[in-house]
Amino acid sequence: MVNPVMTASGTFGYGVEFQDFVDLSKVGGIIVKGTTLNPRQGNPYPRMAETAQGMLNCVGLQNKGVAHFCDHIYPMIKDLPTRVLVNVSGSTPEDYAECAARIAELENIPAIELNISCPNVKQGGMAFGVTPEGASTVVKAVREAYPKTLIVKLSPNVTSITDIAMAVQDAGADAVSLINTLMGMAIDAEKRKKLLSIGTGGLSGPAVKPVALRMVYQVAHAVNIPVIGLGGISSATDAIEFLLAGASAIEIGTANFLDPAISEKVAVGINEYLDRHHFSSVKDIIGALED
Repeated sequence: MVNPVMTASGTFGYGVEFQDFVDLSKVGGIIVKGTTLNPRQGNPYPRMAETAQGMLNCVGLQNKGVAHFCDHIYPMIKDLPTRVLVNVSGSTPEDYAECAARIAELENIPAIELNISCPNVKQGGMAFGVTPEGASTVVKAVREAYPKTLIVKLSPNVTSITDIAMAVQDAGADAVSLINTLMGMAIDAEKRKKLLSIGTGGLSGPAVKPVALRMVYQVAHAVNIPVIGLGGISSATDAIEFLLAGASAIEIGTANFLDPAISEKVAVGINEYLDRHHFSSVKDIIGALED
């Protein structure tokens, strides 16, 4: 990639929607919205709610399925001037593997991000990502079907995220990304009702950053594969903190809704930081925390 800045799945559409706001050639990569083997309707509305320091969502992986993606979306995005990755999810290991195999046939998609950590779907998703055994089962199935770069997205809603990270590394993951959203809830006190249709959803935004930063630091010291950090990044300083904690790259999610051009601004800010501190490469600051 030209730089370590990527956009997180579900927050940047398919990339083409942002071309009027961002020079995509100046962004390291985009991860398009979640794709499943079969079409999914997602959860009923309302499925988004604002919080004091972020947002809750329970969209539920709404998409038209991998066949629609291959036939209709891929032709629109295959020549975008950046790396394009696909977020893949499923309900069974077989679903994950079949979807990944279909994506593998697309020449200009160099990698997938395997979503074993979605907190707002009733089947699959986080059910696989909360135990080392479950995570390993899915990753092994996908690894057999998918020959390109395999990134596994990890859930923070676990007892030990390092155990999950080591399990997916052993199962064949080329990298891990973390964190996905934290389980949360919002209530309208006057109406005495839940704000999300299914009650709970995934919390993202600035509120989750300290948790994400801690988990990235722990995982980066536990595995030998690259770590991609995300969770509440909304400035170059935020991104640099994740790089110092051990992330090799970062993803920007919720901040895209506030400022569609934030990914390009963060990339510029990282370069300014490197120049100001006389570093020759971003590699010089990865994991470079001083005691």
